[in-house]
This record gives sequence, structure tokens and C-alpha cells, in this order.
Amino acid sequence: DEDSLAAGAGRSPPGMRRLPLTSDRLPLPYRGGIMPDELKIAQKGPYVTEVGPGTVYWCRCGRSKTQPFCDGSHTGTDFAPIEVHFEEKKRVAFCGCKHTKKPPFCDGTHSSL
Repeated sequence: DEDSLAAGAGRSPPGMRRLPLTSDRLPLPYRGGIMPDELKIAQKGPYVTEVGPGTVYWCRCGRSKTQPFCDGSHTGTDFAPIEVHFEEKKRVAFCGCKHTKKPPFCDGTHSSL
């Protein structure tokens, strides 16, 4: 009956121990049972380079062998490159630590890592 079902709600199945859910038992950040992929610091400083005109793809994961640009090494992770279009030739500082708050450009965050 409904009362006996409600009484068993929240109990572990027979033979299984129920552990309290505390912050030291759950890895953070935790998303639906899947741990996020780790960001790899490619270098602790910017990649200063000339680009454009045209489109480039900035590596967001830090795994690319062609930094600061994507080479597809993110495949199988939660990361994706950031598409950046330049109308003309320009000298820029791409983030190398991958922790910038202004992707894809360096904002100096590497100095506090």
C-alpha cells in the first residue's frame, strides 16, 4: 500500500549502505554524474602573434600542439575552440593559460596562477 511505500522512501536497497552526501564526498564542480574535463595550462603567459585578415580558432582546452590555435585535440572533451574573425592584419595577445575572463585574449590572469 501507499503508506508502506512512503515509509521505505529514501532507504537503500537491501545489501547496500547509504552514505551521507557531504561536500567531501562529492567532487566539485559536479554535473549530473559527469566530471568536467580539466583545463590544461598551455603556458603561463600570452601568445603574441600577428593574425588576419580571416578567421582563426583559439584553443580553449590547452591541449593543442599548435598553440594558441586549435588542432582538434579537444575531441572527446567538453571543450570547443573559439572562432575569432579579424577584418585586417593585427597583432594580438592570445591567452596561454586558458583562464582569461576575456577569451580569447590575455587579461593578465596568468600572473595569479
